[in-house]
Amino acid sequence: MTLTVAGEPLLAYLLASLRIVSWLLVVPPFTGRTVPTMAKVVLALGLAFAVVPSGDSIPTGTGALLLNAGTQVLVGLLLGFVTYLMFSAVAVAGSLIDLFGGFALAQAFDPLSMSQNSIFGKFHQLLATTLLFVSGAHLLVIGGLLRTFHFLPLGTSPEFAGASDILITAFGLFFTTAVQIALPMIAVLFVADLALALLTKVAPQLNAITVMFPVKIGLTLLLLGLSFPVLPGAVERLAELANEAMAALVGAG
Repeated sequence: MTLTVAGEPLLAYLLASLRIVSWLLVVPPFTGRTVPTMAKVVLALGLAFAVVPSGDSIPTGTGALLLNAGTQVLVGLLLGFVTYLMFSAVAVAGSLIDLFGGFALAQAFDPLSMSQNSIFGKFHQLLATTLLFVSGAHLLVIGGLLRTFHFLPLGTSPEFAGASDILITAFGLFFTTAVQIALPMIAVLFVADLALALLTKVAPQLNAITVMFPVKIGLTLLLLGLSFPVLPGAVERLAELANEAMAALVGAG
């Protein structure tokens, strides 16, 4: 028995897999060591079945094929970067809470991400990842990635003329969202610091410095618990922004 494989559809399938696996290498939680590299490759190969074209419009010359492969890797990394920016806003909000709540000194090395992580920064990152999968928003984000093949087919060259404006907007949304999530808690902690400082100034004999840290820790934990109902809506909105950013990068709309 002889098996034959058409060359053009196979090339299109492999090129689509390159864009998807490049996206998976950047987007959390796939970017860490928690997801093995082989699992990322298998997932990319499986998703590529949903978008692979016939391959008639893909050049088969060596130089053009290598250029197309590099283009797919670049597009996947760029799409993954804007998606990473959106979902990192929740983790940055947790890091801001650590900074103003006095937990920033308790940073620890995370062997999975190979970086220093603060307590609530890592906690918010894990919480955002959990909400992403529980709410089904991960399907929306992956669907947004697969729709980029419709707006930017494999055989075409992307136009990155407006990519700088899109990245600047993504950075702005990243910082704005992080501050919006953490700002109420930061404001309350700042007022608490101010009140304790005034108490120390007015009544030094009370030695308010000894109760300052326990009070801030308890207040931070209380405010953190009150902020949990806001996070599902924030994660859902970030998924929509990630899809809009990816669509804008490939020229949709």
